[in-house]
Amino acid sequence: MAGHRLDPDSLGDHIDRLYRAAWSLTGSREEAEDLVQETFARVLARPRWVTRANDVGYLLSALTNTHRSRRRSRQRRPVLVPALEDDQLADVRAGATPERHLETSELYAAIAELPGEFREAVVAVDVVGLSYREAAEHLRVPEATIATRVHRGRKRLAARLG
Repeated sequence: MAGHRLDPDSLGDHIDRLYRAAWSLTGSREEAEDLVQETFARVLARPRWVTRANDVGYLLSALTNTHRSRRRSRQRRPVLVPALEDDQLADVRAGATPERHLETSELYAAIAELPGEFREAVVAVDVVGLSYREAAEHLRVPEATIATRVHRGRKRLAARLG
């Protein structure tokens, strides 16, 4: 497979999809912002060659790996009581309503609570918009496994939110 160099100038084109993926992984808007920034910092630290997937698939892999690293290092730290968050505030983007923001927050929090294999499949397919094939390449599992994990993840989400 021929590869191409990841263009640093094109990273901004993917920020919305990666932010939604990060929010789904973390369950928090603030943590999602930090995760995307840290991922971009790691990716921009040196030239990257994309050989297995498209740019979004590669960036999702980098985001997922950064999230796993952060979670592992967080587990080694003492537990702190979190400060009050402003998750109930309305999204400041144009057209967003407080109700819509609350629904989105609830959905991303529910995705973040899914078991890891279901969460990663749902994020790749439903949040980022990768095809089952691209998600299978990203997660390094068979395409049928992705279909099963997405189905089961959606079922759990529906039960949780329904």
